[in-house]
Amino acid sequence: MKGERKITIAIDGFSSTGKSTMAKVLASRIGYAYVDTGAMYRAVTLYCLEHNLINAEGNVDHERLIASLDDIHIGFAPVDGANHTLLDGRDVESEIRGMEVSERVSTIATIGEVRRHLVSQQQAMGRDGGVVMDGRDIGTVVFPHAQLKVFVTASAEVRAQRRYDELCSKGDTTTSYEEVLHNVNERDRLDTTREESPLRRADDAIELDNSNLTREEQNEWLYQQFEQALKRAKTRKKKTN
Repeated sequence: MKGERKITIAIDGFSSTGKSTMAKVLASRIGYAYVDTGAMYRAVTLYCLEHNLINAEGNVDHERLIASLDDIHIGFAPVDGANHTLLDGRDVESEIRGMEVSERVSTIATIGEVRRHLVSQQQAMGRDGGVVMDGRDIGTVVFPHAQLKVFVTASAEVRAQRRYDELCSKGDTTTSYEEVLHNVNERDRLDTTREESPLRRADDAIELDNSNLTREEQNEWLYQQFEQALKRAKTRKKKTN
């Protein structure tokens, strides 16, 4: 890919659709940077839990959280070939994937000040292109002019099973499939109905329902979309020169 024009790739979609895995694989294959914006919201959620900004009923101390935003430092670092999330320099990749964070992250993500704070960071990360970014509002808010936009979906039951299997593989023996399914449906409700940057498919996004696709099939599909988007970008550049 050296010397070629680099584009911006926005991948949005519902929770547990595997969009982060797809994005990572594509970024590695084409030599682009990868940014998991969902991990950023999870890191803020973990910070809230650790600093008692969320009570037992799930209510958030908005005033203290907003005052703390500049003190929450989120970064990414390669660990054993994977991108791990750092919170104030500490590797929290495992902690942010647990159910305690999953049950509260959509609530944190509805807070306008949090979204605007993180969106500005995300835009800075992808300002020069050459980035694959996944989340809920990348194609609609963060990079509305991205050259490739993909919206990933799958049935709630399929997504819950995937998430449940992932938790089991990590040694979680206490969370039931029913709990995971409830969490998936609740996150869908919160993500699609929040006032600030609700989850929706951008008008020019390509939808992918991967309910019945293997990882290899969806990865190849995404790569083909990238190649087509790159050709379109080259054609547009020639026309403007």
